[in-house]
Amino acid sequence: MRPDTSARGGPAVLPRRSLLLRLLAVSALVSVCSVAATAWVVVRTTAVAIRQEQGKDLADDAKTYDTLVGYAARHRTWDEVTSTVVELGRSTGHRIVLRDGDRTLADSAPVPGHPYVPAPKPTAVVDPLSVDPQLLPAAAREDGIDPRAVGPYRLSDAERARLLETAREVVSCLRRVTGITAGVVVGAGGRPAVRTPDEQPVDPRCEESALNHPVPSETEALGTLNTLVGTCLTRRGLRPVTVLPDGTWRTARPPARTATAPALAAAPDKDVRDCVAGSRKEQLQPYVAPAAQLYVSSPGGRSATTFLDLSAPNKLRIAWGAALVLLVTVAVTAFAGLRLVRPLRRLTLAAQRMEAGDVSARVEVTGGDEIARLSAAFNAMSRRREQLESARTAMVSDVAHELRTPLSNIRGWLEAVEDGLVRPDGKLVASVLEEALLLQHVIDDLRDLSAADAGELRLATEPLHVDDLLAQTARGHGPLAEAAGTRLVVGAEPGLTIRADPVRLRQALGNLVSNAVRHTPPGGTVGLRAAREPSVPGGVGGDATAAGGIRIEVSDTGSGIGPEELPHVFDRFWRAEKSRSRQTGGSGLGLSIVRKLIEAHGGTVEAHSTPGVGSTFVLHLPAGEHTT
Repeated sequence: MRPDTSARGGPAVLPRRSLLLRLLAVSALVSVCSVAATAWVVVRTTAVAIRQEQGKDLADDAKTYDTLVGYAARHRTWDEVTSTVVELGRSTGHRIVLRDGDRTLADSAPVPGHPYVPAPKPTAVVDPLSVDPQLLPAAAREDGIDPRAVGPYRLSDAERARLLETAREVVSCLRRVTGITAGVVVGAGGRPAVRTPDEQPVDPRCEESALNHPVPSETEALGTLNTLVGTCLTRRGLRPVTVLPDGTWRTARPPARTATAPALAAAPDKDVRDCVAGSRKEQLQPYVAPAAQLYVSSPGGRSATTFLDLSAPNKLRIAWGAALVLLVTVAVTAFAGLRLVRPLRRLTLAAQRMEAGDVSARVEVTGGDEIARLSAAFNAMSRRREQLESARTAMVSDVAHELRTPLSNIRGWLEAVEDGLVRPDGKLVASVLEEALLLQHVIDDLRDLSAADAGELRLATEPLHVDDLLAQTARGHGPLAEAAGTRLVVGAEPGLTIRADPVRLRQALGNLVSNAVRHTPPGGTVGLRAAREPSVPGGVGGDATAAGGIRIEVSDTGSGIGPEELPHVFDRFWRAEKSRSRQTGGSGLGLSIVRKLIEAHGGTVEAHSTPGVGSTFVLHLPAGEHTT
C-alpha cells in the first residue's frame, strides 16, 4: 500500500477516484443521455407536425408550380404574369420570384432599393415542355409535356362551337334513349367530349363520328407533326410512321426500292417515342413561354424548403449547440462539486488531525444541508472524544492517587519498623491491615467497573422478597449507623418480590446506605423504603424501565448535594468533599458501581437532593423475570 502522509503533515494527494471527478463524469453522462433523449423525444413527438408542415409546403409549391406551368402553356411570353405571381404569394404566404437568367420576370413581394438575390439553386424550373414529375406526376405520362400546352391544336371558335353543339345532341340522345345522364367536358385545346358515368362507352345509337374525327385545324397541325416525326426517323435510317390524333402511330407502307434510295428499316417503338416527343416539343415551342426559374422563399427572404435542411453548416451548428449544453452542464457541476468537496476535504483534514492525536480538531459549520449536519456531528464527536480523553486522564490520575495513599501508609509503617522507630506490635499490624483492606477495596471496585463496562458482569438471579433484602441490608450496616449516631429506618410494602442477584443487589444498597450514613450528622436519619409503582419516570441515571416495577429509596438527612454537582454524582471518583481525605469520603467509585449494578438488572437509578435538607437515591427495578 502507498503510505498516506497527509495525516503526518505531508501534502494532501487527490484520490484517484475523486468525488469531484465522479460528479463530472456522471454529469457529462447525464447530459449526453439527456441531449440524446430530448432529441429523440422531440423528433418522435414532432414527426407528425413536421410531416404536416412539409405536406402543406409541398402542396403550396405544387400549387404555385402548376399555376405558372399552366400560364406558360397558354401564353407565348411572361409579360402579364405579375398579377398571377402576386396572387400566388398572397394565398401561400411565401415570396415568389420568377426569373429568366439574370432578369427578374415577376416578384410577389419586392423590396424597394433591394434587388432580389436568388439562391444558388432555384426551387423549380417552369417549363411546360419539360415539367417536374414530382410536382406534376400526370405530365410524366405525356413525355413531360403539360397537357395544357396545345399550340396549333387549339380549335377555332367556329370549330369549337360546332363540336360543342354536336356533343350536347349526343348527351340529349343518351338521356332519351338509355336514360344515362352524361356531361360535356371541354379539353385544353377546346375540343368537347362526352363523359358518361363510370366512363361507359357511348351507345352506338347516339354516337356521332364528328366528335372523334379531327377538324381541319387539327388535321393541319397533325400533318406538320408527322412531317417532323418522319424527318427525325429518316435521319436515324428508319421508316417513317403516321401519328394518329390519340398519340398512337402506325407504320407507313414502305416506298418502292430504287437504286438511289436504299430500303429503310422499320422503326422500333423506342425511337418512335423519342421522335414523337421531340417533334411535339419542337412544334409547341413557339406557342409557349420560355423556361423560367422559380424561387419560393419566406417573406423575409429566407429560402423556403419542403425538406429538413441537414446541410453541413446546420450539422455544425447542432454540434456546437450540444457542445455548449455539455460545457454549461460540466461547468455548473464543477462549481457545485467544488462547493461539495471543499467541506469534505476540511472534514478529511480534521479527521487526519484527530488520528494524529489532536483531540481539539474542529471544522467550520456553514449552512444547513447534509454536509453541515455531518460537520456538526463530527464536531460533537470530537468534543465527546476530548471529554473522554480528559476523563481518562483524570481517572488515571485519580486511580494513581487512590492507590498511592494506602501504599504510602503501608510503606511508611514498614520503613519505621525497619529503622527501629516503631515496634511491630498488634496496633501496627492492625494499621497496616486497615490500609491493605482499603487498597483491596479500591482494586475490587475498579475490577467491578471494568467487568460492567466490558459486559462481563455475571448475575446469579433468583426470586427475592424485597422486605427481607432491606432488613438484611439494615442489619449489616446497623453497627456503622449506631457508631455514627444515626438512626436507620426500614419500611417496605408487604409482598414485594423481584428476581435479582442477592449479592450484587445488597452490594448496591450497601454502597448507598454506607454513603448516606457517612454524610449524615449525628442525630440524623437514614431511610430504606420500597413500594410498587405503576410506571417509572426517567432520572439522572438513565431512562425509565417498564411499567409495574419496584421502587427502592435510600434517603438521608445530611448536608445534601448542590444542583451543579448533582448531574455528576455517578461519575467515577466523584466526592461531595473535594479534599482527598478518606475520613469523610470513600474511593469515589461506589455510586458508579451502584449505577452499573442496577443497569445490569435492567433498572435505573436517579438522585434527588436539596442542600441542607438531604438526599434521596431511587432505584427502579423491574418486577418481572430478568436474567443476564
